[in-house]
Amino acid sequence: MAMAPEPFRVEVPDAVLSDLGERLARTRWPDQIEAYGWRQGAELGAVKRYAAYWADGYDWRSAEAGLNRLSHFTAPAGGLRIHFVHERSPHEGATPILIQHGWPGSFFEFHKIVEMLTRPERHGGEPRDAFHVVAPSLPGYAFSEAPREPGMHPGAIGELMHGLMHDVLGYRRYAVQGGDWGALVASSIALRHPESVVGLHLNMQGYRAKTGGTARPLDEEEKAWLAKAREVFAEDMAYFAIQGTRPTSLGYGLTDSPAGLLGWFLEKFTAWTDCDGVLENAVSRDEFLTNLMLYWVTGSIASAARVYYEHIHTGNRGTLAAGERIGVPTAMAVFPREILVGPRQWVERAYNVVRWTEMPRGGHFAALEQPELLAADVRAFFRGR
Repeated sequence: MAMAPEPFRVEVPDAVLSDLGERLARTRWPDQIEAYGWRQGAELGAVKRYAAYWADGYDWRSAEAGLNRLSHFTAPAGGLRIHFVHERSPHEGATPILIQHGWPGSFFEFHKIVEMLTRPERHGGEPRDAFHVVAPSLPGYAFSEAPREPGMHPGAIGELMHGLMHDVLGYRRYAVQGGDWGALVASSIALRHPESVVGLHLNMQGYRAKTGGTARPLDEEEKAWLAKAREVFAEDMAYFAIQGTRPTSLGYGLTDSPAGLLGWFLEKFTAWTDCDGVLENAVSRDEFLTNLMLYWVTGSIASAARVYYEHIHTGNRGTLAAGERIGVPTAMAVFPREILVGPRQWVERAYNVVRWTEMPRGGHFAALEQPELLAADVRAFFRGR
């Protein structure tokens, strides 16, 4: 018998906050070649400005109180204790939905859309659009226990999350949504447990289909997109190579230095949001730092990064088997600054795409950047399912 979830509160000791302040005050700063700006990584002036605000302007206790307005729980699933937000809608017949983050995000990404889904009538929807929202922290992220054994790749996380929804929470049929690693986890659930999945909503492509052999030849648009994707990967994916091969080595510096962690995250948030090079155009300083704090106060950057290693070394690298396709009805919300979404015909090789929405604005962190657009698309897709 599954154990009942236990209520959880976010409560960071004062000593952790004092230590953070002392470390920020002792930061040793690198130099940079001014002419390169952001091209060699996080720009020094921007990181210093954020560090100064983190030390003297940012109010964690206020952010913590905001987090605790959500309903947090922990429960054992897949041999680990998993943290999750579980907000039930007051509306009868609401659809359970599992929404999942990736790296360098967290469950906090969804704080704006929770009420848009549980109480849609307050945000341009109708009671019939309501959801019971479950937003977990992935294993090794924030308040979820870190794996102690090899093999916790996205597919294995999918099994764990299905167990949380189906066995722990008792949701026999539910919707799934995700971006970044959450897109692969959601896709793995849809692939392995289609009988439990009402529908699959993604804001980044998760799995890709096998090409070659008897598969339909690539068309010119697909070839051009793949060539561009390879260029982007070669220039911008050094973080993927490091975290996919030596996450522990990286973890020593980022676990010990708040400025180091700040620089690592600020470069990605600035590059991956629809912000025209100024992060505050898309995500506020406080929102960015609250997400960052969930890594800092839990010391979870190394354990979070290990999913890259597992994906490369113990998982399937996000590639379906020859002839395999996810048959669950799938919606793709395409935000213009997302990093990895191919043309529709490419995505349809792997998914049963029944809804394709090209958004007017937004990037990789859709729930933070454009919560209204994302929530409205989720509600529209699952309406009547």
